[in-house]
Amino acid sequence: MAKDFYSTLGVSRTATDKEIRSAYRKAARKHHPDVNPGDKAAEARFKEVNTAYEVLSDSEKRRKYDKYGDQWEHADQIEEMQRARASRPFGGNGGSYTFDINDLGDAGDLGGVFSQFFRRGGGPRTMARRGADIQQPVEITLEEAYHGTTRVLQLAAQEPCSTCGGSGEIAGATCHACNGAGVVVNPRRLEVKIPAGVASGSKVRVAGEGQPGYGGGGNGAMILVVTVRPHPRFERKGDDLIEDVDVPVTTAVLGGEVEVPTVTSRVMLKVPPMTQGGRIFKLAGLGMPRLSKQGKGDLHARVRIRLPHDIDDRQRALFEQLREAGV
Repeated sequence: MAKDFYSTLGVSRTATDKEIRSAYRKAARKHHPDVNPGDKAAEARFKEVNTAYEVLSDSEKRRKYDKYGDQWEHADQIEEMQRARASRPFGGNGGSYTFDINDLGDAGDLGGVFSQFFRRGGGPRTMARRGADIQQPVEITLEEAYHGTTRVLQLAAQEPCSTCGGSGEIAGATCHACNGAGVVVNPRRLEVKIPAGVASGSKVRVAGEGQPGYGGGGNGAMILVVTVRPHPRFERKGDDLIEDVDVPVTTAVLGGEVEVPTVTSRVMLKVPPMTQGGRIFKLAGLGMPRLSKQGKGDLHARVRIRLPHDIDDRQRALFEQLREAGV
């Protein structure tokens, strides 16, 4: 293993949660940057201590680490591959055969059916099966959804195990290098483009980046499931945006212009006299880009009457006159 988290904290592999917690606190105090100002080695050691504690203090992460060592972050994928390998046609333990009616494809008669499962020489062959898709959640801002953006994903590249040749076994025993999966997992980076106009629930498909197939089947896809974070100013409805625009009470009564922020700039809105609070003005084409289509949605500016925070005696007298006049 590249890093032994137990050695980092100075505890045994059978240490209790309490012992791990105590060792972490002691090590964290010793290597904390405040205690070792300017000491880069202590700072690096402090980060290692925190990483080790993050894993060993979590029962599920610790289980994966104990089983898979420095491959623990890819445990879910390894175990999925093990399950897939166990269910392979004519594969798995004891040579058991798993039959799926969907594997028959378009075979029109019994001869066609049996030809799906046997070579001409009479021996069974493995059915080609495409790998499963992998879903990856991704969160972006409204501005990123407007312009389009990219995300760099940390993936696990799956390659045949060189120790066992991809069989998962050595002399009838489970391969220690791949834990019987037949493949090893190597981390790599993948940059994915997210197009302009995506909304929460949009899916971006990256072909060939999912689980590996077998029997000649292709890889599955990586599917990014997008969530757009709420924006403090804009409310999104489809491709349209809604925002509250503050209008001074004098402008609402007498008319005038107010500045309206958009996602990319600011525009001036002409407010007619006697505009009531809650009135909505549509600014065409200033909303979100339409995904996979031309043009943009609209921006709806909703009037919010802004009262003064304070007034002087002269202004108060004027408001008193308006009240006496029944305004």
